[in-house]
Amino acid sequence: MTDFDLTPVSTEAPMEPVLRKGIGLCLSGGGYRAMLFHLGVVWRLAELGYLGTEHRWGKHGELGSLQRVSSVSGGSITAGVLGLAWDKLDVDSPGVSDRFREHVAEPIQAFASRSTVTILSGLPAIIFSTVNKRVVRIYRKRLFGDLTLQDLPKSPDFVFNTTNLQSGALWSFSKRVARDWRVGRIEEPIDTLAKVVGASSAFPPFLSPARFKYRDEDFTPGSGDGLQGPPFTTRPLLTDGGVYDNLGLETVFKNYKTVICSDAGGDLPARKRVSGDWILQTYRVVRTINNQVRSLRKRILLTSFVERERHGTYWSMRTDVRKYPADDRLPCPFNRTQELASIRTDLEAKDPVIQRRLINWGYALCDAGIRSWVEDGLPAPQDFPYPSEGV
Repeated sequence: MTDFDLTPVSTEAPMEPVLRKGIGLCLSGGGYRAMLFHLGVVWRLAELGYLGTEHRWGKHGELGSLQRVSSVSGGSITAGVLGLAWDKLDVDSPGVSDRFREHVAEPIQAFASRSTVTILSGLPAIIFSTVNKRVVRIYRKRLFGDLTLQDLPKSPDFVFNTTNLQSGALWSFSKRVARDWRVGRIEEPIDTLAKVVGASSAFPPFLSPARFKYRDEDFTPGSGDGLQGPPFTTRPLLTDGGVYDNLGLETVFKNYKTVICSDAGGDLPARKRVSGDWILQTYRVVRTINNQVRSLRKRILLTSFVERERHGTYWSMRTDVRKYPADDRLPCPFNRTQELASIRTDLEAKDPVIQRRLINWGYALCDAGIRSWVEDGLPAPQDFPYPSEGV
């Protein structure tokens, strides 16, 4: 079976001829819910040494070390805070969990205690400006300041995914490059983290589009495929990365041998009755299409694990952790975790207890996933980050 047969990404977009050794971490979209769940995930990865530079070996062969963090929407908020705090974490030194709590967990929890945008608060922005501009201003004020992509570490590579409404392709941002394979690439972009994360989380239609301005000469000559020229290069219109790939999988799957995929996205609940209204029916159809695309990506990713084309693991916050074979798993009653999975995927403030439960759930599920499917001999956790709340 070839990589072309397996790929859950665009069959037109170029792929690496040979997969690189190393670990790629994917953090899905899903608003504040995903942001907090992934916070727990990364916390446990830090404790297990998976943020460090040590060359690791897993159950089925060589893993390497963390090379890329690919994120979407709510996952991009977590990734942005993590990337800017990277040097302070000193990931290879003892005590990383305490430093993680101070420099990553506490700022994200403070941010989650206040809404970024609601329907009511967004109305003035619709009238006088755009909702996306309001979101970017809040990200700048409360999290990222005026720091840019160039303030991220050189390694690992933090990639923030958006969707280009003009080309229909993935537009990704990183310290090294901003790129749409059809439009071209900008080397060492200087966009602010607030604007980039604002684009990655610009859920349509309310928070979208995110408007960017570049010069045509900002792009590397000949780096695009058919669309390298104005207005594609000068006035790109971007929207939530989840429109194209809500798992953040594309920029990892086609590059790295080991994939760790954390999914905190929404699902498509069954409905006994579906409205015949054109608008509501169209919304249901769009959600159905999106759900099927995500399901296909997940199935092909899991197939690649079974066929040993990739190493790694996938989990969803709807997973029943009792099915994981790792010993000494943290207690996660299924009915309680399903309550967390039913929380809305919005950017509205979350109660502190809910925040801690979401963080604990991501922490516990990551632990079970890594120790069950990726690497033997790792220590079981002593307790949740917030023991009194559990899940």
